[in-house]
Amino acid sequence: MKNPHLPFIAPFLIFLGFLALQPYLAPLGVWEYPLRVALLAGVIWYFSRDVLSFRLVAPLTSVALGLVVFAIWIGPDVLIPGYRQNPIFAKLASGGAPDPNLISSPLAQFFRTARAVVIVPIVEELFWRAWLMRWIIKPDFWEVPLGTYALNAFLITAALFASEHGNYWDVGLICGLIYNWWMIRTKSLGDLILTHAVTNLALSIYTIATQKWEYWL
Repeated sequence: MKNPHLPFIAPFLIFLGFLALQPYLAPLGVWEYPLRVALLAGVIWYFSRDVLSFRLVAPLTSVALGLVVFAIWIGPDVLIPGYRQNPIFAKLASGGAPDPNLISSPLAQFFRTARAVVIVPIVEELFWRAWLMRWIIKPDFWEVPLGTYALNAFLITAALFASEHGNYWDVGLICGLIYNWWMIRTKSLGDLILTHAVTNLALSIYTIATQKWEYWL
């Protein structure tokens, strides 16, 4: 592929496109979920298969860190009743919680979980930590090894990652800092995908068990 940025950027942009089109996908009903998973999987295969690496440096620690991030994500709401109603968590732009009537379907829950666990970690880690952290350091990012540390890249990436998560920006910022740090420690895209996948799997299980659909942005 001639453009070196596309494998890292294209899946993320198309992922955001689906979020923007979400109101127009409502007529599909529950079938919106498998359709999104299938199309995004195809996009990842087409654009990114040559740059994806699932090599693991520290798999057990990556799993444990994913669970820590999950605990951070739900912690404030569990420990402080009404925490998310604070005005600083105004309804910012995000994908929005799913329709409770649709998400009650086992089919929707399965594919929503599949998207969160399989698709999202790949799409986001390719963009945020495999591309943006390096591109901020040097636009010719291929010359920058994965996990290279630079303070501005570290902070800007974490801040933008937080902004992606709407009114969960606070925990999003903390989690972005942790993920950035883990990329610097492991220099492994595979470990970041695994950590992110474990976080999202635990959060999906918790969301289904508690029916707190707002966690599925």
